[in-house]
Amino acid sequence: MPHRQRASDLEVPAEKTCASCGRRIGWRAAWAKNWDDVRYCSDACRARKVTATDRELEASILRLLADRAATATACPSEAARAIGGESWRDLMEPARRAARRLVAQGEIDITQGGSVVDPSTARGPIRLRKRP
Repeated sequence: MPHRQRASDLEVPAEKTCASCGRRIGWRAAWAKNWDDVRYCSDACRARKVTATDRELEASILRLLADRAATATACPSEAARAIGGESWRDLMEPARRAARRLVAQGEIDITQGGSVVDPSTARGPIRLRKRP
């Protein structure tokens, strides 16, 4: 009888971030054969993808931070307001996703209480700042 490879026998590859939400993608043994092709953490992110509005939010965050002192921070709501006008609240979660993607690209840091936090696990109010 051939030996079946167990998940514990497989080497876990380097971490990835979701192309849509910017969170870490948890490696699964089922993805061992096509790990290089995995881009999204879930079916919801695969369906959502990255839209033109998402790219506008990323650009808005970078513009906000470029106009400030090197140590200054911004709130994701400022980017949402710049893009969404009166309906900015609908863009809050997309703004947070945009911020997580920018962290994955090495552009910015997400902070809470002045300390850099893991964007995949941060809950509650966050601030954005240029990466030093």
